[in-house]
Amino acid sequence: MRIILRAAVVVVLAIGGYVAWRSAQPPALPSGIARGNGRVEAVGIDIAARTPGRIRDILVNEGEFITAGQVLVRMDTAVLEAQMREAAAQLRRAVIGIETATSLVTQREAERAAAQAVTAQRAAQLEAARRRLARTDELASRGNASQQVLDDDRASFEGTRAAHSASIAQQAAAEAAITAARSSVVGAEAAAEAARATIQRIQADIDDSTLTAPRAGRVQYRVAQPGEVVAGGGRVLNMVDLTDVYMTFFLSTADAGRIALGTEVRLVLDAAPQYVIPARVSLVSDVAQFTPRQVETSEERLRLMFRVRARIDPGLLRDHVDQVKTGLPGVAYVRVDQRAAWPAQFQVRLPQ
Repeated sequence: MRIILRAAVVVVLAIGGYVAWRSAQPPALPSGIARGNGRVEAVGIDIAARTPGRIRDILVNEGEFITAGQVLVRMDTAVLEAQMREAAAQLRRAVIGIETATSLVTQREAERAAAQAVTAQRAAQLEAARRRLARTDELASRGNASQQVLDDDRASFEGTRAAHSASIAQQAAAEAAITAARSSVVGAEAAAEAARATIQRIQADIDDSTLTAPRAGRVQYRVAQPGEVVAGGGRVLNMVDLTDVYMTFFLSTADAGRIALGTEVRLVLDAAPQYVIPARVSLVSDVAQFTPRQVETSEERLRLMFRVRARIDPGLLRDHVDQVKTGLPGVAYVRVDQRAAWPAQFQVRLPQ
């Protein structure tokens, strides 16, 4: 009798185990529907400091929802503000240098005008001395003028000619002085432009010291804390864009080859199997992810698995943003045959 009872218990346990195993198995899929296991993911964005510095304040906490343009982090800008004051002083000095150099140009131009007047005067005197010398020379040749007068007029002519040459040299020096003064103006203007560029650069660094959210989303985690020093490009926060959520899963060669971008997908999450979330294929990898060591036969090629990404509509995500969570595992059902109809269990069901 004991043997019969034991056998009956074994049979009951076997039947119960089989029933439990069958109930745990996913329902058979209708023709034209494929499935793949995956995990919900979202586009992650690192909030990082562009320049090295110390974190002054972090204004958001992990898990907090943020809007585009919201201030998230403020860096310490004491050093940058000191550099800004220094650059502003250099700009003021350069502006004064421009004014001084411009005044010098005006002065040199006046000196050139005076030199030109002197040159004109010396030219007139030279012409008069030349004519007087010619007349005296003619008179002396006829004995109507003494040699002394001729020598005096010749000396006067040579002196006047030398003075004329000196005035021409002075005029050339005035021209050179004007060129040098104008070069000083250009140099002062360049210094002022450099100072303005420095101010612009420092102001850009100051503006970048206030880190804002590039788009709406949720703070995923803090990488650094207030008071810490980060290098240029150092991460402070990580956020996720809750309007760019997708599930990555894998399909066999036969199924992946039958879908295209935009193919309808239904997502069922393990944590909420009562809901069916609509999505569409946004990526089909062009390289197999799981590859045997050697692919030599058609059977082995069929075993290749391709990565597929199904993206959820951003409008739908915005309507349920409070319930969007990343990292949840689930199953993606893909309609590989566009003529196949979605069965009742895969009709869209969303939270209210």
